[in-house]
Amino acid sequence: MAMISTKKLIKMVRKWQKFAAMQRKRISFPRNGSTSSSPIVEKGHFVVYTVDQFRFVIPLAYLENEVIEQLLNMSEEEFGLPSGGPITLPCDSAFMDYIISLIKKA
Repeated sequence: MAMISTKKLIKMVRKWQKFAAMQRKRISFPRNGSTSSSPIVEKGHFVVYTVDQFRFVIPLAYLENEVIEQLLNMSEEEFGLPSGGPITLPCDSAFMDYIISLIKKA
């Protein structure tokens, strides 16, 4: 299986970001809290949420990945810097699962 280029992934994220923005205008997603996962995050990890309100606990080492870096930059552009609240990435949970699986394979 051929690896997808970073530029192609970023292009996909931008499309998903526009789609998610349109969905947010039509539907307000209820905040469904993380019932099964602990609010305490293991050392060396950070938490992000997707636009569909799924919680991801990510290793800090992933911050070196260009796609994660771009997602965080796009999050800042779209939602601003969170002040005491969660970081929301401009993609849905299916896309985030896909990104994480690619990073794990690399």
